[in-house]
Amino acid sequence: MTTHTGSPGPTTRILLADDQPLLRMGFRLILEGEPDLQIAGEASTGTEAVQLAAELQPDVVLMDVRMPGGDGIEATRQITASGSCSRIIILTTFDLDEYAFAGLQAGASAFLLKDVAPEDLVHAVRVVASGDAVVAPRVTQRLLETYVRSLPPAQTARTPDRRLAELTPREREVLEAIAEGLSNAELAARFFLSEATIKTHVRRILTKLDLRDRVQAVVYAYENGIVVPGPAAAH
Repeated sequence: MTTHTGSPGPTTRILLADDQPLLRMGFRLILEGEPDLQIAGEASTGTEAVQLAAELQPDVVLMDVRMPGGDGIEATRQITASGSCSRIIILTTFDLDEYAFAGLQAGASAFLLKDVAPEDLVHAVRVVASGDAVVAPRVTQRLLETYVRSLPPAQTARTPDRRLAELTPREREVLEAIAEGLSNAELAARFFLSEATIKTHVRRILTKLDLRDRVQAVVYAYENGIVVPGPAAAH
């Protein structure tokens, strides 16, 4: 459990979007038990989530993938396309889920299982709100590898994005390492740089490639062939 000392920091405002009232209530109880987290509103359909995200401008949206009245994927796509600063966490029932993959492609910053432990839910909301890190990077990487591997060759062999040419050789190396799921501390150790320098590299990469956050950088790396998934593990 995190101990808060001194004056409270800025409050992270959260929109809950799920068609199950009990799940929303459970998440509300967990999140509002933290002094730095506040529920700004609740939506029970995808359409309502889009409207409330525009009205309330929450820092984080917890978005169920399967909802009536416009699903969570389409709602995610609309919210990110609107230029909203809200970061979206997709809620799903199991981790290797095509909906979770589609959610990341649509602009979500992370995905969580609905039976997530309370402390992991709180941590994920704070991490995504900070914009600095990837939630469960190894799980995200496994999800991307599974679905990129299943794409037809024509879809993975696209013309490289012109924006890649704007990256320096070091930024390209850092992007490849981000796509492996490395944290800032792990990146710093690999490249013998300070974490502050790594953060600068990451910011420049996101700016040059016009990406929202690190998860979008991972999706971008897979979609543009910078990282090629290895053969599927034998069972």
